[in-house]
Amino acid sequence: MSDYPQNLVQALRVVGEVDLSTRATKNPNWWPKDAPKNKKAAEQRMEAIAEELADLQERLFAAALHEELSDSLLLVLQGMDTSGKGGIVRHVMGMFDPQGVEHHAFKAPTKEELAHDFLWRVEKQLPNPGIIGVFDRSHYEDVLIHKVQKLSSEQEIEQRYPKIVEFERRLQARSIHLHKVLLHISRDEQYERLSERLDRADKHWKYAPGDVDDRLLFDEYQRAYEVAIGRTATESAPWYVIPADQKWRARLCVAELLLETLRGIDPQWPKADFDLEAERKRLDATK
Repeated sequence: MSDYPQNLVQALRVVGEVDLSTRATKNPNWWPKDAPKNKKAAEQRMEAIAEELADLQERLFAAALHEELSDSLLLVLQGMDTSGKGGIVRHVMGMFDPQGVEHHAFKAPTKEELAHDFLWRVEKQLPNPGIIGVFDRSHYEDVLIHKVQKLSSEQEIEQRYPKIVEFERRLQARSIHLHKVLLHISRDEQYERLSERLDRADKHWKYAPGDVDDRLLFDEYQRAYEVAIGRTATESAPWYVIPADQKWRARLCVAELLLETLRGIDPQWPKADFDLEAERKRLDATK
């Protein structure tokens, strides 16, 4: 009997230190034998689980609306430029009812945000019960960019890691199911995707000169991710390192991860808080 998708989720899971150079990107040695073998098969699997995903999400939203559960989900997407964060939002989160999804992209902090602790602006965007929240970049920027570009001292950055771990413990206490995903793209694949953005007029809007500046620091960012994951990947809040050179694999991985979590929550439709028989009679009287 196949253990898919559990063995796929387990293959991606990281607790503690990680060496990103050993995590497959182009060559899918990490891909379980019982997983979809190609893009077409993966798309068929996505179609097969779309209805269940949508049903579970609607049940989650409805149950929370009627205060029958307090659970929510938070998907944190991290990755280098072109790693596919936007594609995950469109192709995976697009399977859900928009009223139950909240998306927030973290940019450079404003003056007001800089006046507070680095977690302040993140706290404000946490999903309420019944909501699936998506962070396109997150509080991890304050240990990644700051480390690579030396925007903060090493001492200050080191102090942030345990603050992040404690913050994520507090999320669990609030029944926020946290999924930290690194879309791990190779240097070669990033070049191809940036090149495509220059070649195609419909992708020029996605390109920024700063992308090349960050690309020059590609190896430094890889090391910064290794440190951040090593400091913050715990049993209760692991990281999921998803090889992202092939978009169809990455999207399926995130979909399976969300499906496993929603199945575990197993939200139920809220019970009617009115007299069903009486309401049927009232409605029929309006014919």
